[in-house]
Amino acid sequence: MSVARPAARSLFSRALGCPSIAAATSSSASAASCRSFHASPQLAERKRPGRKGSKKDDLNPVNQPGKEPWTKAKIKRFTFKWFPKYTAQEFAELRKIYTDEQMAALKAGEAAINPRDLTIQGRLRKDPYRFKYLDDFSTIQPIIDKRARRQPPPDPMARFMNLDEFTQDLIEWAEKFQVGETTGTLKKLEDFVPAEFKSIPEAQWPGKVRTNAHESYMAYLQEEAAKGKEGKSAEGGDALVNGPTDADILSYILRRSSMTDNGLISNSEMAPALANKVPGVEGMYQNPVDPEDEGLDEEGKFQDLKVRTGMSVRQILNLRTKVISRRFVTNQTRLGKVQGTSTAVIAGNENGWIGIGVAYSTEPVDAKDKALLKAIENMKPILRYEDRTTYGNLETKISGTVVRLFARPPGFGLRVPHQIFEIARAAGLQDLAARIPRSRNSLNVAKATVQALQNQRSPEEIAMGRGKKLVDIRKVYYGGQV
Repeated sequence: MSVARPAARSLFSRALGCPSIAAATSSSASAASCRSFHASPQLAERKRPGRKGSKKDDLNPVNQPGKEPWTKAKIKRFTFKWFPKYTAQEFAELRKIYTDEQMAALKAGEAAINPRDLTIQGRLRKDPYRFKYLDDFSTIQPIIDKRARRQPPPDPMARFMNLDEFTQDLIEWAEKFQVGETTGTLKKLEDFVPAEFKSIPEAQWPGKVRTNAHESYMAYLQEEAAKGKEGKSAEGGDALVNGPTDADILSYILRRSSMTDNGLISNSEMAPALANKVPGVEGMYQNPVDPEDEGLDEEGKFQDLKVRTGMSVRQILNLRTKVISRRFVTNQTRLGKVQGTSTAVIAGNENGWIGIGVAYSTEPVDAKDKALLKAIENMKPILRYEDRTTYGNLETKISGTVVRLFARPPGFGLRVPHQIFEIARAAGLQDLAARIPRSRNSLNVAKATVQALQNQRSPEEIAMGRGKKLVDIRKVYYGGQV
């Protein structure tokens, strides 16, 4: 019977309220008490005994329960051990650090505090956050202390400068590089005109007066520049024209504030950078540096590859590498779709060694680096006829891709698709033709080409299998000069 509807619920409640039904069910109700459904516990329920914590008096070293009571002599010994008075020698050392006013305040504090009161009324910390070292907190330790906020808060009324304010700020910045009279400023154009024209704007000057003023002003600037050169040369410095250098201009562009806050630097929410030499940690975590690397592998990216291949870092960096294929793939996980990159890289020494590596990563750069290491590790030697082409025609099939390679005479060149062209150049092949009759998937073409080159059978191996003697007619005809 369903009692989900309001009408059925009211009918069901009336039936339970009848005397006949209530009398019949009184025995069963007494056995199992009716309790409304609620997540909170009942207030009438018996409380569980809580965990007894340490009392405040337990931290007091004096008169702890269960221990021998402290006598006056024991209190005196404890006070002398943990709260001794300053000696004359210690006061002499403190005078080297603090001023006379600070020393007077220190002595007043020592006289106001009774060491015996510290023993009786004091509390010794036993919590795990107590200081396990002695420190007067006069200096800030960058590892365990918070960074001090040395800069004032930012100006809430600051705004970006307008054109006039920016021009005035630029002039004030440029004036500090000028070298002129003893006052530190150069003369102006108005100083080279007669007195009656100084109060008149330049546009109203007569033509002859304006021309003479400009000529005199330019001569004055050249003379001041020559003085600056002579002064620099006499001091042994750089004999350059006085003025802002490129570094000064770059610093003005990058560091000069473009707001009306006078260039104030506020506190940043960025965490402070660690020092180059952190005290207590310096010299403990140094990566071993191999002198044979010549400083070419400071990050240690090729250290494992050196052990596997036996090559040096310079030899690894001199290899020819090329990204053949890059695919953007999606990996379906329980957390959703994860975007990633699958990259194929080929590597060769241009002298008969070739290898290919395929790697996957969520970052394209990481996928390329992993594929590069795999390609170098998978390098194998291949057979080359006269160090320029293959021994005969080759054919390999991978999935739906079929690659056919054909040996060609000297001077033919590499007439192949771009994937095979990069592989042939990395392997040191110069004369080659190729045909791909079916699928042209870049990754499968690269894999099939590398597999065909690495699985070549030498003519000596074929002759030995057939039990016959093999002679290279071309080499015999040209007397070995091929």
